[in-house]
Amino acid sequence: MKLLRAFLCAAALAASTAAMADTIKIIVPFAAGGPVDQWARVLAHGLGPLLNADVIVEDKGGAGGAIGSETVARAAPDGKTMLLASLGSQVISPALRPPHGYDPVKSFEPVMLVGAVPTLLVIGPKSGAANLKELIAKAKGGQAMAYGSAGPGTTMNIAGEMLNASAGLKVAHVPYRGAAPALGDLMGGQIDMLNADFPVLLPLVKAGKVKAVALYSAERSPLLPDVPTTAELGLPDVVMENWYGVFLPAGTPDAVRDKLEKALFAVVAQPDVKERFATQGMHGTLGAAAFKARLAKEFPYWQAMLKKLDIKAE
Repeated sequence: MKLLRAFLCAAALAASTAAMADTIKIIVPFAAGGPVDQWARVLAHGLGPLLNADVIVEDKGGAGGAIGSETVARAAPDGKTMLLASLGSQVISPALRPPHGYDPVKSFEPVMLVGAVPTLLVIGPKSGAANLKELIAKAKGGQAMAYGSAGPGTTMNIAGEMLNASAGLKVAHVPYRGAAPALGDLMGGQIDMLNADFPVLLPLVKAGKVKAVALYSAERSPLLPDVPTTAELGLPDVVMENWYGVFLPAGTPDAVRDKLEKALFAVVAQPDVKERFATQGMHGTLGAAAFKARLAKEFPYWQAMLKKLDIKAE
């Protein structure tokens, strides 16, 4: 009887240990409910069965993404803790506020660029313009104009200053404590324009609440085929896409990374996920090697751009 009890205890302990080993965390370096959190939950739902694991999402927002990123950088390189980051948290925020607890390049192993979404410039009723050409003409003609953003150093702020620099404008920056209040003031006529992620603005454009005048991209979107790109409008340097990428702690074995990369490709190939990508304007999935190569260009590009535009963190 004692032998049986000991065997059952050992079996229970082994099962408990196995269960703990099969728990995988996706750390999101932002608060719950945002686009990074939403995509993390899509990935977690698909990865669980493929990895035979309990994949959970843990939101660790704060410090422009640094708190969540540092959590992953310090985690064991065993494939049990991964980071779903964005251009803002992984590249732009560290360039503006160099982190002390990790290196944005050396502390991580890129696994996959899940996808990217272009940003979109929209105008409200106050601008009195029908398109970007008219908007620029009015601004250059002396009409006082303002653009809104989610705060200094955000991609919305950077996008506004990219337009100012390339078109020779001096549109004033009005920072808000998030995109939602900025959009409210745009629709209410308190500001003239703003730039934000395509999925955020698409419903408002479709509903006629704001007017889309330019896609900050090299190619038009099939979801808004009549909206020209900044490249078409003579502003080829005004390009900004926000991407979402998966990272592991540096030092993770290649075999572990490759297994996760394969599983992620399987998730994004699922019909429901592909449909969601299409309706959100997501594109450009890249594997580990291609993502790493892209990052090697992204870091110096945005560091130089932020310096050129004199963008400062809040």
